[in-house]
Amino acid sequence: MAEMRNKQVVLRDYVTGFLKESDMNIVESTITLKLPQGSNEVLLKNLYLSCDPYMRIRMTKDYTAELGTYTLATPLTGHGVSKVLESGNPDYEKGDLVLGITNWEEYSFVSSAQILFKIEHTDVPLSYYTGILGPPGMTAYVGFFELGSPKKGENVFVSAACGAVGQLVGQFAKLSGCYVVGSAGSKEKVHLLKNKLGFDEAFNYKEEPDLNAALKRCFPEGIDIYFENVGGKTLDAVLLNMRVHGRIPVCGMVSQYNLTQPEGVTNLANLIFKRIRMEGFIVTDFYDLYPKFLEFLLPHIREGKVVYVEDMAEGLENGPAALAGLYRGRNVGKQVVVVARE
Repeated sequence: MAEMRNKQVVLRDYVTGFLKESDMNIVESTITLKLPQGSNEVLLKNLYLSCDPYMRIRMTKDYTAELGTYTLATPLTGHGVSKVLESGNPDYEKGDLVLGITNWEEYSFVSSAQILFKIEHTDVPLSYYTGILGPPGMTAYVGFFELGSPKKGENVFVSAACGAVGQLVGQFAKLSGCYVVGSAGSKEKVHLLKNKLGFDEAFNYKEEPDLNAALKRCFPEGIDIYFENVGGKTLDAVLLNMRVHGRIPVCGMVSQYNLTQPEGVTNLANLIFKRIRMEGFIVTDFYDLYPKFLEFLLPHIREGKVVYVEDMAEGLENGPAALAGLYRGRNVGKQVVVVARE
């Protein structure tokens, strides 16, 4: 049985306020790269790990929602792309490439009860399965098409528009014949939205002293669909600018995750007066749509009609810095940690 070094990213202590690189530690253990006799687990070599905003919430002590709190001194868990080294599960064979929940470490034993999607299409970059072809892509697809119910000619606003989800929502909106505006946190990102990702307009929210005025400038006739990624002051301003029967799919509120006291929203009465439908969702509830999602998106990628921007951090040891940087907007595009390239 071969014993190998297994580098891991573990949570040092529960987090209050903004996540810092020092809240996580890099540790090394050893792992036997052999399944026990009769095991139904899958042994994975992790290749790409996804940095996702929800991970910060799981670092809060006594977090009680569906995913629960991370355990101290054990590897973080999250979505990743991995290669099967050995399998006790008949659904997977040695050499298979899979997408699913794995640990932030070089090698992982994964329960057969855990959801893994076998990667069949390898003519696109494997890292795409952490983003455009993974949960962020599914989130954009489900939120925009299933909850947003877009119609040609409608006005769409996307916050955190340069992120893993937002950049896709904007492109899906353009494919649907909508007018789309995005907000982001730097001039570089605004340039990217307008010149590479095809947004009709974009603005740097950090340079706007009055978000309500910025939205009125971009949407003089109001907003039909707001894809909610950030919450707080942005949501409050958007509510003033929504049109009657507008829709607000809510997939995240990243501006609130690091606050000890979340910001209040004062304009909620607009939900009533404008008959707005605002609905939160978790992408795992829609995994049955994954084949339909791939059927829709893969041709667009191959034809260059949808593009994707990634921010790659090389090496697991750079994982803590990459994850912490996510909450301060340091990444440009989807933040990915490269553990190994097969």
